[in-house]
Amino acid sequence: MLDNIPRFDMLAPPKRQHLMPLIWLLSFPEVIAHKNKLTKINMENIKPPYLLLCNHNAFMDFKVATKATFPHKVNYVVAIDGFWKREWLLRLIGCICKRKFTNDITLVRQLKRVIDRGDIAAIYPEARYSLCGTTAVLPESLGKLAKILRVPVVTLICHGHHVNSPFWNLPDHKVRGTEAEMKCLFNAEQIATLDYKQIMEGIEKEFQYDDYTWQKEKNIHITYKDRAKGLHKILYKCPACKTEYEMTSGGTTLCCEHCHKEWEMTELSELKAKTGETEFTHIPDWYEWERSEVRKEVENGTYGITLKAQVDALPNADRYIDIGMATLTHDMSGFTLSGSYNGEDYTVKLDAPSQYSVHIEYDYLGKKGDCVDLNTIRDTLYVYPEGKAFSVTKMALATEELYNFYKNKQ
Repeated sequence: MLDNIPRFDMLAPPKRQHLMPLIWLLSFPEVIAHKNKLTKINMENIKPPYLLLCNHNAFMDFKVATKATFPHKVNYVVAIDGFWKREWLLRLIGCICKRKFTNDITLVRQLKRVIDRGDIAAIYPEARYSLCGTTAVLPESLGKLAKILRVPVVTLICHGHHVNSPFWNLPDHKVRGTEAEMKCLFNAEQIATLDYKQIMEGIEKEFQYDDYTWQKEKNIHITYKDRAKGLHKILYKCPACKTEYEMTSGGTTLCCEHCHKEWEMTELSELKAKTGETEFTHIPDWYEWERSEVRKEVENGTYGITLKAQVDALPNADRYIDIGMATLTHDMSGFTLSGSYNGEDYTVKLDAPSQYSVHIEYDYLGKKGDCVDLNTIRDTLYVYPEGKAFSVTKMALATEELYNFYKNKQ
């Protein structure tokens, strides 16, 4: 499939950052507008090179990182769709391309190049915007990467970016007083002496965050009139009647079209049932309940869905290629995508035990709807299921639960 189409050149060495004044000019005004408070911890005498690990909730994360690392040069790992139609610019400002959730030794070599020349290597290890403002799954290889690079590990954890611009409702909600902590988690001497598992444990502990809890603790009221719009994208299952895929949202209201129960999203982003019991006031609690429901299906061996889907390929940064309709199956074995392009049948299979998470999009590019993003080392496929009887959020949860299921069996 697409054998004659050139792929993105992953081997090209990352450039040092150029256009630094422009980067600062595009970053600082928004950081100032949101009255961001940056606190630095254990950063005395910590200079580049170092490995910077950042949590990921919104595009503003990058702008706060620019403030945190000023005036030093940084190379960021960015997904291939970030390079779409602007590869020259992304390369010029030092970005390193990656296909999401793939094991690619080339990336390690690129990061080593950045460190060896004395710059900051920045990674957003959750590899996607958090769906509900809490920690997304982290790759188990981070501890090993730190041992390979042998430089300080610094974390940058931002608060307020999700509630200001949730992945499911992107417009600026005008949150002021966002915060960030930049912390040297391990210095070079500690990296040299600690086991990679101990390093990983420290990173996982540092990455525990909850934007909705932060909002309530800071008593930040969000008056955005459409603050609940899109909430059904992550809260796809009704806790009252247990029906899936019939949730809707708009304005400040979340509703189940099956049993007609409604919940109000308050200015503190809490949920309150308009009638009857409020099953979950805290949005992440509802989300984690959905995860537990998916886990039951996985443990019972009953999880599975098959859908017709439209597929676009992104082999390089030039253009998306429409490769037509296909059949998408996600079940106990993982993802299987089968179709035909230019008279040639193809099958792409991603085995569940090898895939710890998956990238999804809501209303991607504002054109074709929700999609699941399947990646191999050579290809990135955006798969748009047809109909309403599915949730890409559930597919993401199931991917993580399937991985854990097979890992625990081993």
